[in-house]
Amino acid sequence: MFRTPVARLVKKSIPSNFTPFHLRTASIGSALLGNQTTCKRTPYNHHHQCLNFSALPNIKQTDTHKLEPAVVELQRALWDQYLANGRGCEKLFRSLDICKNGTVSAKDVASFILTATNYEQRGKVSGVIRKIPFEKLQQAANDHHLNFPEFQSWLMDVTKVSTQTKGVIQDRYQLLPYLGGRSVDDRAFGRKYSWNETTMNQSLRRMQYAVRGEVVMKAESMLAEGRDIIFTNIGNPHSVGQNPISFYRQVLALCDLPADIGLNHPNVQEMFPKDVIDRAKSYRSAIGAAGTGAYTNSQGIYQFRADIANFIQNRDDGIPSYPGDIFITNGASSGIQSILTSLIANDCDAIMIPIPQYPVYSALITLLGGRQVGYELEEETGWGVTEAELERCLKKAISIDGLDIKAMAIINPGNPTGQVLTRDDLEIICKFCSKHGIVLLADEVYQRNVYTSAKSFISAKKVAVELENECSNLQLISFHSTSKGLIGECGRRGGYMELHGIDPYVASQLYKLASSGLCSNVGGQIMTSLMLTPPREGDDSYELFMKEESYIMNGLKRKAKILVDGLNKIEGIDCEEAEGAMYAFPKITNFPKKAIEKAKENGQTPDTLYALSLLEETGICVVPASGFGQKCGRIGFRTTFLPKEERIEKAIDLFGTHHEMFCKKYS
Repeated sequence: MFRTPVARLVKKSIPSNFTPFHLRTASIGSALLGNQTTCKRTPYNHHHQCLNFSALPNIKQTDTHKLEPAVVELQRALWDQYLANGRGCEKLFRSLDICKNGTVSAKDVASFILTATNYEQRGKVSGVIRKIPFEKLQQAANDHHLNFPEFQSWLMDVTKVSTQTKGVIQDRYQLLPYLGGRSVDDRAFGRKYSWNETTMNQSLRRMQYAVRGEVVMKAESMLAEGRDIIFTNIGNPHSVGQNPISFYRQVLALCDLPADIGLNHPNVQEMFPKDVIDRAKSYRSAIGAAGTGAYTNSQGIYQFRADIANFIQNRDDGIPSYPGDIFITNGASSGIQSILTSLIANDCDAIMIPIPQYPVYSALITLLGGRQVGYELEEETGWGVTEAELERCLKKAISIDGLDIKAMAIINPGNPTGQVLTRDDLEIICKFCSKHGIVLLADEVYQRNVYTSAKSFISAKKVAVELENECSNLQLISFHSTSKGLIGECGRRGGYMELHGIDPYVASQLYKLASSGLCSNVGGQIMTSLMLTPPREGDDSYELFMKEESYIMNGLKRKAKILVDGLNKIEGIDCEEAEGAMYAFPKITNFPKKAIEKAKENGQTPDTLYALSLLEETGICVVPASGFGQKCGRIGFRTTFLPKEERIEKAIDLFGTHHEMFCKKYS
């Protein structure tokens, strides 16, 4: 059912009369590999300007050499490996170099691409290669050839997953003095580096993370120049004015302070509430005499894991949870990375991710050499999920793409979409994953951030257990974090993952992986426990705690409504209700055609052009929607509603002014 991994094939002996696929001699020249104006796509925005080969003349799919099946299989496996992790370019080139003279013909490269991308079954190559670099190859196909450096450069470009112009991130990074700025640029003196773009880890080169990408780096450079920037690009509450909750910080302080100036200070009762002191004593006892500066158990301090298990059990109406199934992590992201590291075993292993999605998934899957299969959420129904879409994506991944779906991610409440999944949605998802033996990754870091009275958060674990007959085989990992909710302690890097229905052997290997990092940071472990065990009614800190939490929650509710209502009043912008999380994900319905052409000319996605224009004209920093993935033809952006209320109101006026100006400019 699945294609053979390349590692197994390269061990097979190659026939002595081996004549690899296509490709002959010389150099394609600057016409093909010079200044490249590219259409941008992401692996999850797989419809955007994808290439339909039926529209390309002069390339016949049957224009191939007759090869032994083992050789064809090897070439296909090498192609799969390159798509997965960017590795094996030289092996692929050698397998295509028919004359063994170090060159390949552009015509044969194009023919190979047609065959390797299953054109017969697809009718087009969607989400595999980019249109403009391939068209340049096609135009040169009759009389041009590529040597290895040119082939490598072209292959890197045609399979690039970036939504950004080549070199932009590097240039911006080196211009910012607090990042990569240097007093002297070694390249100006002709210095050569053996560790460079082509020799570095190609999976890292291909990885993208739009939340801190091109637009944000431009915003930071403008901030350094004295511009007033409204940062709405990332869910980082304290950075835009949210105050920390007193109880959490007081307990953490007493855990960190040496005892003689903290818990054992003669005036400690005057400086801290009694429940803070009692909690700090309990935590210090659990941590041990070595204190917060020492390593802990790699899975996390047992008392803190017991606190997490008790929280989950109470949240899920008594469904059991066990400390042994809990791993405390450096935020949810590190837990997600450890699970994906353990799941992705070969080049054809794939993870289903929602479209739109939070780009940590696409970034880590690319880094780890896996493949992404996007299932589209329905914007028209409030970003819901359907069984038909899940089955369609699974069938295509297996029967056409030859992939092995190992896991599926959900984000509830949604990032960037802000929806809260219904019980029906979760039942569809849990049944689907159980039926097909797919591990479910439930990203539930926004479970406290629900603003609509019509819905409430329901955990995937609760639904799975209550559907015992239909989900008895479900394998589930759930994630939570101190970065979101009402706590917003992003810099503490606290969080956890819970294993449910996971093979004990796999769990032991996850512990081994955690051990290689020694432990998660102790401050984050403390903060995770605090988040889930707040003061109780009657405690000294309870009244202040409830006042601070209510202020944050009520503010988020108001700001979510102010932002969404304000965006919907702008002609040409539509935005679904932000039911939860911290974001709005509007779409632009009257995007000018000339702006699309300008973006193509610049080598940008249209929404990157729009976001950069918005930033330069107004100082508002948003993230282009293409960084999260979206349906073909959709153009939009993600913005948070975390800044102070007056900043949100100012931003709405600026959104409207800019949108009108932008549309007129490109009318």
